[in-house]
Amino acid sequence: MSEATHLNVLIVGAGLSGIDAAVHVSRAFPAKSYAVLEQRGELGGTWSLFQYPGIRSDSDMYTLGFGFRPWDGENAIADGADILCYLRETAAKYGVDQRIRYHHRATRFSWSTDEKCWTVAIEHVDTGETSTLTCDFLFSTSGYYDYDHGYTPDWPGLDAYRGTLVHPQHWPKDLDYTGKRVVVIGSGATAVTLIPSMARETAHITMLQRTPTYIVSQPRKDPFAKVLNKILPGKLAAKVIHARYAAVTIGFYEFCRRNPKTARALLERWAKVHLPDGFDYAKHLRPPYDPWDQRLCVVPGADLFKAIHSHKVDIVTDIIERFTTNGVALTSGRELEADIVVTATGLEVVPMGKAEFYVDGEQIELGNTFTYKAMMLSDVPNFAFVIGYSNASWTLKADLVCEYVTRLLDYMDQHNLKVVVPRLAEGLEPKPLLDLTSGYLQRAAGKLPVAGDRDPWRLKHNWYFDKKALRNSRIDDGVVAFSE
Repeated sequence: MSEATHLNVLIVGAGLSGIDAAVHVSRAFPAKSYAVLEQRGELGGTWSLFQYPGIRSDSDMYTLGFGFRPWDGENAIADGADILCYLRETAAKYGVDQRIRYHHRATRFSWSTDEKCWTVAIEHVDTGETSTLTCDFLFSTSGYYDYDHGYTPDWPGLDAYRGTLVHPQHWPKDLDYTGKRVVVIGSGATAVTLIPSMARETAHITMLQRTPTYIVSQPRKDPFAKVLNKILPGKLAAKVIHARYAAVTIGFYEFCRRNPKTARALLERWAKVHLPDGFDYAKHLRPPYDPWDQRLCVVPGADLFKAIHSHKVDIVTDIIERFTTNGVALTSGRELEADIVVTATGLEVVPMGKAEFYVDGEQIELGNTFTYKAMMLSDVPNFAFVIGYSNASWTLKADLVCEYVTRLLDYMDQHNLKVVVPRLAEGLEPKPLLDLTSGYLQRAAGKLPVAGDRDPWRLKHNWYFDKKALRNSRIDDGVVAFSE
């Protein structure tokens, strides 16, 4: 059967957000046609792309799981393979897997006011062929990082290094690190995940960092959730567990932002419980910035802290001067010899999967647009996107956006409207879309759309506020313009 070339809704990206969007659209509008474009050959996004040792969630699964299909796994912090299985099962349960068009890379989105639709240029990654399709409403769920390339700094002497250089985004399946000396460059979520997992097999592994990161331990399993699942009906237990985790996560974020000095002291106290005597916390785990200026790293069951107790794992806080034939030379004069160097140095940030945007023939620079409710773009018709929270689980925000989009489409159907577009208010002051000082976001300055300094262009970074704004606010609020 040939695939439709015109769709009511086109979803771009078959990761967590894309599956979320597809389920919401299909359940709300059984008669609407939709498809999901995916440039790779499998669904799952982050959870099928990254294959490095120990990959796992960096937020709890009770809020990372979908609202319509709560996570019922044993672990609160789950392995990547379990998350991918959950996504595959969800896609199959709701028929989303039958609507995914694999190896379809969207390269250009063109809106026509006259035709009231988008024309999408597609590259077929597996064959090199090209095609186009049209849609009434475009929904981008491709996230904000480049799936093709991770970020590796251009260190002096990199070409001279004779060992194995690996970026976690492109982990070789046949990489053998048994008995090897390994240096992992970085101090973020990827580094703190890799090190305890690899340490079991390596001769020695070092986390080489320029700046420490706040690291907090969280139980891998939640006995409270286990009890609730036994004594309460399934849906009620899921609701209570979800509410508890949301409250703790968001509450702790707000506490940290309002009381940074106290939060620093608490994080230090919690970490030192698990660290060996004499460990230099001030040097290696006390960042020069406040909690949540950058994302906190979660380690399940204190696995990184426990690994430091062994003589096989250490942290070096220093600056790379250059690579040598045998490893890494530091500005302190020390050289770290390594058979394998892992560059856990972050992501390359790109907006909307690197596709170009045009409205009535005029190219839109996404960095010059403002975000309406952090899910639509100023003066861009019939378009929505998902970017999840940086201070809580991604899905808390994704679920809200998907609910709002279905509410918006239903409103348009009920009033026989064809076009919706947020109209930019005068005098808005730009604010960062993702309000963190992390390096990958600083490198992306000017690429991503921006938020504004007042509602509904302002970001709250708080699920409770967003829930009220997206679930209960008027659709026709005087900011978005509609036409037939």
